[in-house]
Amino acid sequence: MELLGITMGDSSGVGPEILLNAFQRGEITCPFVAYGDTAALERYNVHGVEMRSITQPDDYREGVLNVVNSGLMSGADVTPGVINAKSGHAAREYVIAATKAALAGQIAAMVTLPMNKEATQLTDPGFTGHTELIGALCGVEDVTIMLASDQLIVTHVSTHCSLADAIARARFDRICTIIRMTSEAVLRLKPGAKIAVAGLNPHAGENGLFGDEEIREIRPAVEWAQAQGMPVDGPFPPDTVFFLAVRKKRYDAIVCMYHDQGHIPLKLLDFEAGVNVALGLPIIRTSVDHGTAFDIAGQGIASTVSLLRAIEFAQRLIRT
Repeated sequence: MELLGITMGDSSGVGPEILLNAFQRGEITCPFVAYGDTAALERYNVHGVEMRSITQPDDYREGVLNVVNSGLMSGADVTPGVINAKSGHAAREYVIAATKAALAGQIAAMVTLPMNKEATQLTDPGFTGHTELIGALCGVEDVTIMLASDQLIVTHVSTHCSLADAIARARFDRICTIIRMTSEAVLRLKPGAKIAVAGLNPHAGENGLFGDEEIREIRPAVEWAQAQGMPVDGPFPPDTVFFLAVRKKRYDAIVCMYHDQGHIPLKLLDFEAGVNVALGLPIIRTSVDHGTAFDIAGQGIASTVSLLRAIEFAQRLIRT
C-alpha cells in the first residue's frame, strides 16, 4: 500500500479546511494519514467528517480521516486568519513528524499544506521554509524547489532569500547542481525533455553590458551540463525564455536564478494547479503552491485543486 502523509499546515490558515473539504468530497482517492492536531481540525469540521487519532501510520484504517495527532493544539488555540505562535510551532512539528516517517519508510511520500513563516519564526527564528527544514532533517544541503504545472516547470538556484543574496548565490557550482537535479527530475517525468537556463541580468547581461554573471558563472555551468550530456541550453534573456517554453514549446523546464523569476510566470499561468516539488531529498515531498491565505481562512472557500495535484504528483513520483 502506497500510504501518503499529508501535513495540515498552520491551523490559522486554510490548510485544515482544504484537507477536510477534499476528504469530505471524496476527492482524495489514495490512502493517506494526516499529520496535525485532531482538536484543531475539529474547529473547522463543519461537515462532520469522521476523524480518528492515531499514533503512527501503521494504525491507518480505511473510511475515516486518520490523524497522526501531535496533541499540541486545542480547539481554543486556533485563531483563523491571525498570526499565532502556537500554530506556527505546531505546523513545524507536523512537518518534522512526517519527514521522519518518510525517512523510516512508514509513508511513501509526504505532501505539505502551507505554513506561515512569520508565525513559525516566533518560536524558530531561523526558519526559512519547508524545503530548508526538510533538507536539514534529511541531512542534505543541496535542495531546491521545482514548481510544476501542465504548462510550465521551473526550478530555482535560490529561493527564500533576499534579492541581494540571490545574486550572490548565482555561482557556477550551485548552478551546475541545480541544472543536474532539474535534468534528473524532468527526464524522469518526461524522457526526451529539453531544459532552458535563464540569465540573471536584463537581456542575459548583453555580453557584459548589464552584468557579467552570465559570462563568469551561468554560461560555464550550461557548457558543463552539456558536456555531461544533459539536454540544456542557455543562458537566455529572462524576458524571452518563458515565451520560448510556453508559447513556442521548445523547452519543458526552465532553470531560474531566483525565487520570483520562476514563481511569477508559473503562478500567472496556473495559480491553482501548480505543485511544489522538493529536489535533492532522499524522500518524496510535494506541496501546494500557495500560502496560508489568512484573508479567507475559516470561510471554507479555499480551493482544493493544488492539494489534489500535489497528491497526484507524489503518486507519479512514487511510481517512476
